[in-house]
Amino acid sequence: MTQTTHPAPEPEFLPKILTVLREGYSLRDLRADALAGLTVAIVALPLSMAIAIASGVGPERGLYTTIVGGFLVSALGGSRYQIGGPAGAFIVLVSACVMAIGIDGLILATFLSGFLLMAAGVLRLGTYIRFIPYPVTVGFTAGIAVIIFASQIRDLFGLYLTAPEPGEIIAKIETLWAARGTITPAALAVAAGVIIIIQGMKRWRPAAPGMLIAVVLASLAVAAFGLPVETIGTKFGALPRVPPAPSLPAMSMQGVLTALPWAISFTLLGAIESLLSAVVADGMSGARHRSNAELVAQGAANVGSALVGGFCVTGTIARTATNVRAGSRGPVSGMLHALFVLAFMLVAAPLAAFIPLAALAGVLAVVAWNMAEKEEFWHLLRSSRADAMVLLVTFLLVVFRDLTEGIVVGFALGGLVFIARMSEAAEVASPESATISATDDDRVVIRLRGPWFFGAAARLGSVLERIADRPREFVVDLTDVPMIDSSGARSFLLLARRMARRNGMLTVIGARPSVRHMLEHHGLDKLPVRFLPDLAALDQD
Repeated sequence: MTQTTHPAPEPEFLPKILTVLREGYSLRDLRADALAGLTVAIVALPLSMAIAIASGVGPERGLYTTIVGGFLVSALGGSRYQIGGPAGAFIVLVSACVMAIGIDGLILATFLSGFLLMAAGVLRLGTYIRFIPYPVTVGFTAGIAVIIFASQIRDLFGLYLTAPEPGEIIAKIETLWAARGTITPAALAVAAGVIIIIQGMKRWRPAAPGMLIAVVLASLAVAAFGLPVETIGTKFGALPRVPPAPSLPAMSMQGVLTALPWAISFTLLGAIESLLSAVVADGMSGARHRSNAELVAQGAANVGSALVGGFCVTGTIARTATNVRAGSRGPVSGMLHALFVLAFMLVAAPLAAFIPLAALAGVLAVVAWNMAEKEEFWHLLRSSRADAMVLLVTFLLVVFRDLTEGIVVGFALGGLVFIARMSEAAEVASPESATISATDDDRVVIRLRGPWFFGAAARLGSVLERIADRPREFVVDLTDVPMIDSSGARSFLLLARRMARRNGMLTVIGARPSVRHMLEHHGLDKLPVRFLPDLAALDQD
């Protein structure tokens, strides 16, 4: 008989690029990856600049982030198809960070976040991040979409503001409404045209790079007709042709302490966003990512981005999905996408000065619309009251309070909902119906089903109140209890002590080794308690 051998599992932190190369990488694979990388780069070009501008930094920093961060995410990551770069989800945090501690503080926070992400990966925390409840992810994604759209209203309508635009959404809307008389019709027409072209291309020519085509056409129209629309050149000047040489961000103890809270927020959001993106890629391709390796790569990418003046890097769902659909064979396409963006800077950076800000606002408006997961939002609202509560609390906190607060509170509420549902799943059979001898008040048998943890332990107390002090022997069947925690074990300890005070006996039936170990660890082996394998052994006793 021949014995089937299975390949040894790969090391947890092994970059996927090494897996792909070890499988055998051909010239045909390289051609496929080059085409996919070019496709993604065409999508990434306008998005990188639009996200950077919306985040309160210059468009060149978005390109730096894409080039360095995107290359490192693909070269070192644990996902086969992940594309890294600046993400719309970070607009809210990055813009708030810039307003609070400036661009130098943002770069330092990005640098620190990189080390925190690497530490999270080394400590294998990536496995736990995936346990964030689905209503939380839908709620914060929809909240981010609302805030992104709100951040683009000024450029969409070409409004003129005499004071800085507030970050808080209610104050922002009030300020923009007060400036409604300064609408620029040309800017509104450009933004509307970009949105129409992108949506039209998506419907009739889905394989075409609709965003890039729309931005190019808008730029040509503004230049040809001399439209009074603000452009990248009029606001930011000419873009540099190459990223700057790497250099450490300015650091001091006070600067680190000021930037650290922002770095923690970047780390939390970056870990969630990147692993969600990797899961999406797995679902589309059938591959499987290594979450902790991905976190280490995201950390290295953030450090690298900060060294060249970029900002937060994370896995981007839209660009990753584009990469998979374009026929990518592995991480090489992501590395090439970064190099293609670098080539654009080298050759065509001066042309970016003609891009209208209204066109980029139109691009981000489409991104926000696609990002909102409207069908999932509506489905969760109708699924159950508990899920709807978690969804709405997360969404409202993200929009009106703070992104991190929304995630943390939503996660806590999701945990409480889970506890309540698991408590309901823990069953206690009726003592009367489960008694072995209906006429024998000296012995009562109850059967427990489901995990017996702190959320379910109180139910045992309510059963005991009904039984009062009737039996001399209390038999608990744990055959269908897969696990027990310290609170559940303590409920049995209290029961055993109660029986001992009455010179009675507690008998535990069918406890699994892990369950019995937990009970004995809490002192049941020091009380008059006996363990039997099954009910048949009880009858033979």
